Amino acid sequence: MATLNTYLNFNGNTEEAFNFYKSVFGGEFSVVQRFKDSPGCDGMEIADQEKLMHIALPIGGNVLMGTDITAPMPPSTLGTAISISVDAQSEAEAKQLFDGLSAGGTITMALEKTFWNALFGMATDKFGVQWMVNYDYK
Repeated sequence: MATLNTYLNFNGNTEEAFNFYKSVFGGEFSVVQRFKDSPGCDGMEIADQEKLMHIALPIGGNVLMGTDITAPMPPSTLGTAISISVDAQSEAEAKQLFDGLSAGGTITMALEKTFWNALFGMATDKFGVQWMVNYDYK
C-alpha cells in the first residue's frame, strides 16, 4: 500500500518552522538539504542558496517534509483547504502536542472531550499551518 506523507512549502522560514515542529514532536531530522548543496544552483541568489531545498522529520510511521519556495516559483500561500491531523496515543500526549502546536498560534477549537468519544482540538500554528489533534478513547 502507498504511504502518504505531508510536504509543506514556506517562504524562507522552513528551518524555523521545522525546528518548531521538532520541539513539539521530538525526533531528529532524517534529511536536511540546502540549495547550495545541489547541482545547478549557481544562478540562484546567494541568500536563496542558504535556504532549505528539502527537510524531513519522521513522526510515527510518516514523514513531515518541507522546502523553502524560491524564485521563479510563486510564493507559498496558506489557506483553509487542508489541515494536518495528528492521532495521539494518550490524553497526555494529545495535550502536549496541542499545547505545543498552538503556542504562538490561534486556537480554533479548544482541546476537549467530544460527543464522538474523543479528545479533540484544532489550531493554526504560528506559521499558518492548520492542525487537528485527536485522541480516541478506548
